[in-house]
Amino acid sequence: MQVATTIPSARQLVEQAREDGRRIGLVPTMGALHRGHVALVEECRRLADFTAVSIFVNPAQFGPGEDYDRYPRMLEEDLRKCEAAGVDLVFKPSAEEMYPRGVPKATFVEVPGLSHVLEGEIRPTHFRGVATVVLALFEIIRPDVAVFGQKDYQQQALIRRMVEDLHMPVEVVSHQTVRESDGLALSSRNAYLDAEQRRGSVALYKALEAACKAVAGGESDADRVRQILRSPIESEVGATLDYAEVVDAETLESLERIEPGRASVALLAARFGKTRLIDNARLTE
Repeated sequence: MQVATTIPSARQLVEQAREDGRRIGLVPTMGALHRGHVALVEECRRLADFTAVSIFVNPAQFGPGEDYDRYPRMLEEDLRKCEAAGVDLVFKPSAEEMYPRGVPKATFVEVPGLSHVLEGEIRPTHFRGVATVVLALFEIIRPDVAVFGQKDYQQQALIRRMVEDLHMPVEVVSHQTVRESDGLALSSRNAYLDAEQRRGSVALYKALEAACKAVAGGESDADRVRQILRSPIESEVGATLDYAEVVDAETLESLERIEPGRASVALLAARFGKTRLIDNARLTE
């Protein structure tokens, strides 16, 4: 496994692999890797001959007062996990390498509509930062395929739209959410939870399970499903619900009815103490 910290060195290593006829894959991450990230790497290795993992805590996607400074950083452990998973290249740039003029003076890309609902309504500059860094990584690595986790549903929907609108020659693959045995979606931010909050956080999965069961049983009123989603979280002591939504799986438009033949998804965000977690589940395909 090779490690690159500069854009020219990463490009050189990837270009050599491309000249050797290898299909290039990319898994963008912010580090603090867990089993979910390893699953993304395994999927990428299945789809590509050369797997690159980026590790970059992107300052542009954190808003004022968010957890940029305390976001978990454990590079040595991350490198060990990457090597054990069969990664070919780890790209670990600094903020100065990615934003040479600094974030306030950076050029940004924005995806209208998808950037300003749900997560975007609560974190207004978040998806501008996400889209910009992913576009930069795609330009640096120029992957044939990139793998993202389904837990960040709105993020991968936004990236798909950006790739389509900008005619980028990269296949975007979404990998199913990896969960703990009790259903909690794996996330680097789970480390912030104390024991009581960790027990309560299972309410997210219980809410999604109940919503999926209701829809499978014939429930089509989206407001009724929203209430089913809210109930387990609002009844959990110490939990604060940010949103419980039922939306079109592609456009993220809020739905009035859940209909066969129109893909829909339930999206949740809630805080357990100071820790904010998101999760989602497909309701119809």
